[in-house]
Amino acid sequence: MTGPARAITAVVLTLNEARHLPACLDSLQWADEIVVLDSGSTDTTVAIARAAGARIAVHAFENYSRQRQHALEIVTTPWVFFVDADERVGPDLAREARRAVDWGDASGFRVPRMNVFWGHTMRGGGWWPDCQLRLLETARARFDPNRAVHEVAHVDGTIRDLELPLVHLNYDTVAEFRAKQEVYARLEAERRWAQGWPLRARQFALQPIREFLRRYVTLGGWRDGRTGLTVCALLAWYEFVALAHLRRRRSEGASNSSR
Repeated sequence: MTGPARAITAVVLTLNEARHLPACLDSLQWADEIVVLDSGSTDTTVAIARAAGARIAVHAFENYSRQRQHALEIVTTPWVFFVDADERVGPDLAREARRAVDWGDASGFRVPRMNVFWGHTMRGGGWWPDCQLRLLETARARFDPNRAVHEVAHVDGTIRDLELPLVHLNYDTVAEFRAKQEVYARLEAERRWAQGWPLRARQFALQPIREFLRRYVTLGGWRDGRTGLTVCALLAWYEFVALAHLRRRRSEGASNSSR
């Protein structure tokens, strides 16, 4: 345990994470407190968290940014480390996080993330080092409530980088990946609709192609062989899906306004 001025709370957002949560919480026992912020699990997630000694809070899910912002509001320590249920914090990273908050010259730290897709550790496609701003000075961080997915904290102060990776066990199967991307596509469409993004017919062809080339060529997705090709192709497809959801949302909005 560290002194109260440098204490760290590890926060895990959950919804039916019984499969991943035990190992995640086991990797967080170094933290001064663990908070599991649940959004209505119907499996044994809450019981697992309680057995591990975590503080449990419940907050209805609106989007990821609002969940993380709510977590910031209930954390009582000066520092917070956000970890997803399918992520693991190794002992070396835990020690580095402790040293980082003791430096006293930054208010946030990015953590490189090692992503694993159906047993393959990704090297390209934007999946490494995939730095995530996760270790935050609680009072100096906030999340934009309107950014529904791929949320990023706004930090009042200096941001630095840690060296050791957070292990992310992304997906066990292609089907799991596709199901999650469908959710992300809908959330992204809602974000674009709320921001008034323009929508043109040519985008349905050009944006998926651009996304594939960005992932596969520019970001080196080719380095991951067949897995890289599959992931890049699916991400391009879900760019198309997001545009389709956006078109449907705009159509619904126009129909409602004309009544």
